[in-house]
Amino acid sequence: MGGTAARGGRRHTVVVDLGFGDAGKGATVDRLCRSGGVAAVVRFNGGAQAAHNVVTSDGRHHTFAQFGSGTLRGVPTLLSRFTAVDPLALAAEADHLRALGVPDPYALIAVDREAPLTTPYHAAANRLREQARGEARHGSCGMGVGETARYALAHPGEAPTAGDCVSRPRLLRRLRLLRDRLTDELGPLAAPPLEACAEAYVAFARAVRLTGGTRLAELAARGPLVFEGAQGVLLDEWHGFHPFTTWSTTTFAHAETLLAEAGAAGEGLRLGVVRTYTTRHGPGPLVTEDPELAALLPEPHNGHGRWQGAFRVGHFDAVAHTYAVETCGGVDALAVTHLDAPRRCRGLRICRGYGIDGALVERLPPGPPGDLARQAELTGRMLRAAPALWDTPSSDPRLWSEAIGSLLGAPVMLESSGAARQRVRELRSMGKSKYVSGKVSEASV
Repeated sequence: MGGTAARGGRRHTVVVDLGFGDAGKGATVDRLCRSGGVAAVVRFNGGAQAAHNVVTSDGRHHTFAQFGSGTLRGVPTLLSRFTAVDPLALAAEADHLRALGVPDPYALIAVDREAPLTTPYHAAANRLREQARGEARHGSCGMGVGETARYALAHPGEAPTAGDCVSRPRLLRRLRLLRDRLTDELGPLAAPPLEACAEAYVAFARAVRLTGGTRLAELAARGPLVFEGAQGVLLDEWHGFHPFTTWSTTTFAHAETLLAEAGAAGEGLRLGVVRTYTTRHGPGPLVTEDPELAALLPEPHNGHGRWQGAFRVGHFDAVAHTYAVETCGGVDALAVTHLDAPRRCRGLRICRGYGIDGALVERLPPGPPGDLARQAELTGRMLRAAPALWDTPSSDPRLWSEAIGSLLGAPVMLESSGAARQRVRELRSMGKSKYVSGKVSEASV
């Protein structure tokens, strides 16, 4: 890990998915933690809806949601104030980690006191809103993470936080206010009684280490940090394809804020993760979608979700991924996953241009944050788009890796193969790609 993170003068590594999620962040973080020396994995966005799969060489499988994906390597986790914390889901995850041989999972996690709490009341409200949208559903996970952010923005200073769990009276006041407000707005909520929630949350506060803003600096002084992002840039709350987005900043921004506060500004290597094909859960634009790929590229850890909807598969979308890179302000390096796919599916291709309203579009320019009307207009264009310009780098994984690095303008630092067990290798060279575009066929636009 030390050599990996230090390359280019960067001490720490920030891992971000450049797609719609599910690109392989868990396997990437696990690989970065495997060789030892990592002081902590820091979660810097999202919440319990994250699903980062790690399968170890001895066959143990865990879907990481709130614990960092280095936990099976004994690397501790810090949940920052930008991460929504669900104590009930955390307890279930800790139970599974114990079953996998982690003796005391709670000893490996610390939580910022300012981290917002996701409660069953948020989850119930989240599901009621999604049901009310009918055919216009956004594809929510139904776990209340977005509702947590919504409520905190609407009622600053009154939303429950991890720090409130040390004071039962204050916690109960805030939970009661939360429940009553959401009930008044949406009707009865299918959620446990206040006392049961409060009891579980007080137990959570006793089990984990609650920390303040100095904890990150202390960890950074001990050694390299790996910042583990959730979801993907194409789902970003401000830059994703509205309204099919998350209530979370999925770019490098929060991680870099945390590094700056810890006195380590500019010390994070920006590592973008992509698959050799593009996927997404639920509704929203997926220009390169090809239903036939789903049968050829089975997905052992992703499937239809009750609230998210179907797991969808398409060819590699260089236009959308380049948009993600530009939205982030660039990446230092890439991790390319599922490099076995081109051999398993010889018809797999790279889309380099769309046809939209009779025009060829090879680039989507990012806009300023906060302009959701612009993002909704972009979503409309994406829903009318069709692939129009293709590359086919053959079935050779090396050519695919080089092609993706060339198209996204960054060297490939890590490669991995396999859907069930990601065999990850670190590249020794991060020189410029020598990829030359393969055969191109252009459809009518």
